[in-house]
Amino acid sequence: MATTKPITGSKRFRKAAEQVDRAKRYDVEAALQTLKNLPTVKFDETVDLVVRVQLEPGKTDGGVRGTLVLPHGIGKSKAVIAFCEGELAAAAKAAGAIEAAGEELVKRVQEGWTGFDVAIAHPSMMRFVGRLGRVLGPQGKMPSPKSGTVTDDVVTAVREFSAGKLEYRTDTGGNVHLPVGKRSFEVSKLVDNVRAVLEHLGASRPASAKGAFFRSAHLSTTMGPGLEIAV
Repeated sequence: MATTKPITGSKRFRKAAEQVDRAKRYDVEAALQTLKNLPTVKFDETVDLVVRVQLEPGKTDGGVRGTLVLPHGIGKSKAVIAFCEGELAAAAKAAGAIEAAGEELVKRVQEGWTGFDVAIAHPSMMRFVGRLGRVLGPQGKMPSPKSGTVTDDVVTAVREFSAGKLEYRTDTGGNVHLPVGKRSFEVSKLVDNVRAVLEHLGASRPASAKGAFFRSAHLSTTMGPGLEIAV
């Protein structure tokens, strides 16, 4: 006979977990309403979505990677830098980049400065930015054409990523982790954001994926228990 694992963690977490049915698959709206009704903490928690997708072993296109902008944002702006020069650098700063420059900015990052969330690069700068792979690669900040962070349209990229445009990729287990807003958001806005992610991921399904693409999906807050949702 299967048994349910005991709930561990802080008193607040245990109290929250007791209000969640761990054997149930919630519909999206019910899951989000349940999360909003759980005991609160002293800050506005992020609501996170984890979707596990079917990966095809040995297939080079078996993973999923891309960017998207949620209908209602994520409730947080991002610090963006841009590797570009001249008038383009000035325009990138006007669009919201905290720093925008060429080789001198590359050197600054090489020396250890990583006080930013996203790095955008004009293709002409990649001969210099390529030196930063060892610094930015492990942090997931290395500019890449696949993620939309190496682009001729630097200004639009800076504006979108500063406003919360999300970059994602599957991990080795086939999981995609994405924030879908703040706990303070209205349920209807969180529902819109979650559905936008699911629709986007479904449309990004690799050609090699066979059978059901979504294996599972869970919603949680920063400090709360996870709820499985029906997808």
